[in-house]
This record gives sequence, structure tokens and C-alpha cells, in this order.
Amino acid sequence: MPISRRTLLKGSTLAAAAYGTGLALPLVRRALAGAPAELIAYEGSARLSGDAATMRTMSYRQGEAGDGVPPVLRMRKGEEFAARFINELKEPTTVHWHGMRIANAMDGVPELTQGYVYPGDSFDYRFTPPDAGTFWYHPHCNTLEQIGRGLTGMIVVENPEDPVFDAEIVLNLRDWRLGGDGQFIDQFKPRDAARGGTYGTVRTTNWLQAPVYDAPAGGLVRVRIAATDVTRIYRLALQGGAAKVVALDGNPLEAPFPLDLYDVGPGQRIDLVLRMPDGEGEIVTLGNVKGSTPWTVASFRAVGSSLKRELGDVAALPANPVAVADLKSAEIIPMEFTATAEHGAKPSICGSLGYTFWAINRVAWPGDASDPVAPLAELKLGKSYIFRMANRTPHAHPIHLHGMSFRAVASNQPRLLGHPTDTILLEPDETADLALVADNPGAWVFHCHIIEHQKTGMTSYVRVT
Repeated sequence: MPISRRTLLKGSTLAAAAYGTGLALPLVRRALAGAPAELIAYEGSARLSGDAATMRTMSYRQGEAGDGVPPVLRMRKGEEFAARFINELKEPTTVHWHGMRIANAMDGVPELTQGYVYPGDSFDYRFTPPDAGTFWYHPHCNTLEQIGRGLTGMIVVENPEDPVFDAEIVLNLRDWRLGGDGQFIDQFKPRDAARGGTYGTVRTTNWLQAPVYDAPAGGLVRVRIAATDVTRIYRLALQGGAAKVVALDGNPLEAPFPLDLYDVGPGQRIDLVLRMPDGEGEIVTLGNVKGSTPWTVASFRAVGSSLKRELGDVAALPANPVAVADLKSAEIIPMEFTATAEHGAKPSICGSLGYTFWAINRVAWPGDASDPVAPLAELKLGKSYIFRMANRTPHAHPIHLHGMSFRAVASNQPRLLGHPTDTILLEPDETADLALVADNPGAWVFHCHIIEHQKTGMTSYVRVT
């Protein structure tokens, strides 16, 4: 029998207790409709590796004191969210609500959708999430430096129709570029930016190395994961337990499938339902197995008497209201992702890396501002389109579209088709058709979410009118 809210309601008390027994999770707050919450960007310090605190980290907080890791923002599908963003950094910034189909004026892209939020200034964000799921928030100004120093927070949009699981754990995966003294080193190397990107030296989950979280023995735990790193593509696998993948990039799967190995690139999210072991103290390990040196992302320790839940009872979550494109009438828009050395980088108030390595349709984005780049395409509101993407490089590119969702409907490589998403991990030499309905008016950026690629040319935008 499929799990319902009533089926698991008895487990909710134990789930609440489980939060207090593991290592500290990020602060969780909810902004109620009509009552703006403060969201403050600030500079601080945090103990990320070894004994020395890393200075000049960047983070978000709500209220007077922050605890390092940015808060998990909780919202409700169909209910207004309001936040007054205050910039206490020493440079301009904005907030982009990654994956959320909201009004263009709230999208947080300087020059294209809103002005810069200068030091000491504020900006009021107010929108109603149409979709439930796992999302995240980050700046869209001086992105390599600001994201690299910590400005990445998680968003949970709740659906009252979702089942209540025995616990919920939120995991923010990211690297840090730190030297042996625990302090920041250069965020990128030009030779790596021209290839797959520059990797961090310290790997964390919720700003902790290989954290351990307690969860009810024999219970079903919803694990929400976001790859907020500027470069790293993860290959996730479990040891000591089993899980189903129930959502990808904020959208529920029509047919959940068992987690074996799954690649998650920067900007992407994956929601698991983890079946905990029955024995007190038994451990399930979530690891990254991509590359030559696997490591533990996080571990989950069974506590209490077994609840004896069954993973087979996990059914599909309620779908989000994402329009389906009419493939017969869809207009095809070609998009080629290539390396380039033909364009020079231009100064930008939001920072330039000083190099141009990448282009879309032979045009390299000059900086964080749109001028003088014209939109790659003008889309008509309500019309169907196919973005025919071709990766002409030997590197993977997680391509993210703001403000709208698409479905991969064809590819020359094996991949999940027909699932609504906002980010596709475009594999080397892959060609893929992404179908969407242009149902959200405004100027919408799309770019590679390996931030060095974004900042060195692999960015463009479409306009919907």
C-alpha cells in the first residue's frame, strides 16, 4: 500500500527527535505569507578544516547571529514567500532562487532583472512558489568568489500533499579552495577553467567533513541533496542501505527508481527516500565514487527500535504543474556549446576572471551584465520550443535555465527522458533536444553552472514576450 500522510504521521515525533541527536543541521526557518523575513549576506569565519578557522567566509543569516552554514529556507507551494535581503558584504550582490519558476523581477540577475544590491542596501524579494521540491539560493554577482566563499543555501518548498516521512535531512554539498593553513587560495586556475574547472581542496557537506546524522532505525528518511559547488560533478552511491530516487531537480519522478550510481552536477538536486537499517547503531554511508579517490559525503546512523518501514511502499510524489510542450508545433532553436579564444573579457561591476574560454552559438558572454549582448532567441509567450543543444567539447556542462522548466525528449546518449527539470548535465559530445513551453515572460539567463565556464563565456539568455 502506498505511503500516505496518515501512514507516517506516527513517526513524525521520532523524526523531530532525530534532528537533535545527530550533528547540527543548518538553521531552518520559514517566512510566513505577508511577514518578510530578514536574509542577510555577511562576511565571517568558520572552521572548515583542521584547527584554524577560515577567515573571510561569506554566508547568509536570519537575525543577529549566524552559525556559519546558510539557513535552509522553508516555503510552501502556492503560498507567498517574502524576504528582505540585506547586503552586509563589502561588494554588490543579489539573490537568485535557483530552479524556481517565479516572476522575472525576482530572479536576481544584475542588469537583466534587477539592480545591484550595494553594500548596506536592501532588496525585497516576494514571490509565490508554484512548485514543491528541493531548490537552492545563491548570488548572481561575482559568482565565483561569492559562491566559492560560501554563499549557497538550500530551499525546501513543502507540498501539503506529500507523505510525512520518519525524518528529513538536507545536504548542501560543496568544496572549498583552501591552503594548508586553512585559508582561501585563488578560486581558479586559468588552465583548469579552460577545461573541466578548478576543484576545491576541502570537501564538505553542510560545511562539515563527512558528517554523521542520526535517523530512526527501520525508518524511511527523505534526504534532500543539492550540489552547490562551483565545479565538482558528484557520482553518488550508497553503502550499507538502500534508497529510492523520488525527485530530481525539484520535480518528482513519475516512476521512482533505486539508487545505484547517479551523477549530480553543480546546480542539480536529487531527493532520496532512504530505508534505514533495523539495528541500533548501524550505519549507511552516502559516498562520492567519481574520480580516483572516493570519499564519504555523509553517514546516517540508526537509532531506536526499528520502525520496520518498507521501501517498496514508497510511491511517486505529487507532480508539479509544469506545462508539456507540443512537439509537433515546437520551433527548434539550435544551441552550440563550444570553446573559443576569439573574444576578450570585459570589466564588470560583478567581477571578471579576465579570460574568455567558452561560447554559446559562437558568442561569449562578456560579463555579468547583458549589454551589449542580444538575446539568443525571442520566444512568444505560450508557444512550444525545442532547444537543440550540442556540446562540442570534451567536457561535461551542467546547463541551467532560469525561470522555466524543460524536458529532455531526445539525446544521442543514454539518459532519463521526459522528466521536467531546470538543469541538464550535458555530457561530452552530447546532442539533446530540450522541450519547453515559454510560459514565463521576461529575460531568462541560461548558462553552464561550472562557474568558471559561466564567467568565461558560456552564458546567454532568451526573452519571452
